Amino acid sequence: MAVILAPSSESTLTDRYQTTIPDPVRKFLGLDKRDKICYTIQPDGKVVISRVDKTESDPILGKFLNFIAQDIEKNPQHLQTISSDLVSRVQSLVAEVYLDLDSPLSDEDE
Repeated sequence: MAVILAPSSESTLTDRYQTTIPDPVRKFLGLDKRDKICYTIQPDGKVVISRVDKTESDPILGKFLNFIAQDIEKNPQHLQTISSDLVSRVQSLVAEVYLDLDSPLSDEDE
């Protein structure tokens, strides 16, 4: 898909120093929800924004998952199936919950 960029794009900084990446920039960089971006400050004072390669892994999450895997291996007797009652209960609790990660934060959440 070809993306035609305007010479520049703007966004506003919130009181909490947050902003929305303009749509043409998101499309050009191929950004998806929850992607990471990198800011590189150049000697001339310009800042370059780029998408962080998705192959990077979270070291904390990796350690946690390794811990879980080791515990399962050492103690398989601790594994239990989830009851259908619990599944039904959780589904009923979140049935009407909707979350749009693209929507801006409300003033209350800023």
